[in-house]
Amino acid sequence: MKLDDLKMLKKKQKIVMLTAYDYQIAKLLDNSGIDLILVGDSLGMVVLGYKNTKEVTMQEMLHHTRAVARGAQNTPIIGDMPINSYNTVADALENAKNFLNAGAHGVKIEGNKPRVIKALLTENVPVMGHLGLTPQSIHKIGGFKVQGRTEETAKVLIEESKKLEKAGIFSLVLEAIPWKVAKKITESISIPTIGIGAGPYCDGQVLVTYDMLGYFDFKAKFVKRYLNLKEQILKAVKEYNQEVREDKFPDISYSYD
Repeated sequence: MKLDDLKMLKKKQKIVMLTAYDYQIAKLLDNSGIDLILVGDSLGMVVLGYKNTKEVTMQEMLHHTRAVARGAQNTPIIGDMPINSYNTVADALENAKNFLNAGAHGVKIEGNKPRVIKALLTENVPVMGHLGLTPQSIHKIGGFKVQGRTEETAKVLIEESKKLEKAGIFSLVLEAIPWKVAKKITESISIPTIGIGAGPYCDGQVLVTYDMLGYFDFKAKFVKRYLNLKEQILKAVKEYNQEVREDKFPDISYSYD
């Protein structure tokens, strides 16, 4: 699928996006039939152990994007522009092009940055928007909290979504906002919305793959666990540990003649 084709899916077929940060997961997702892979700056928390996404560097994002691109040969990849990588138009152009050179097909930018978006589109860089809970602005918005719960803030989100559509983004991520607000935004713009914690009425959905696979104890309200890999991995490792200590593994059947 090409990014330009996403708009045709609106109101016809739900768009499916998941995150990937490495070659193996990207390869699995590439064979799963999903529409998009996001190399999210969430990798800072999920993979690198940072407290939030504000510590992620451009170099780290490019490193992981290259790994994902080696694994995903058919699925479009979106590179998440990390904090301070698009403060100026010049920075945005340089860093977005680095994403494309690393194997991404487009980039995602948080908030309403019309000058930056226009400049990127002029250079043929597809841009995905992101409104609601924008993790790079958690200190400004008061932490990881649902956004748009008041009439005033909901109105702002709706207006911002229209501005982003006008700026030329190809799709819009809506994170942690009331479902009624997400529904109104989805109905108000012609580009697809992709929700995460924004209810069932968006044009598509995205989750952090590690969340839906059950790697962590913490689970946000909007996350459905399709597996409990943490429990399964711990069980396997403990069994391996016991068998090695008890001299049960390896036996001759796992040895070369």
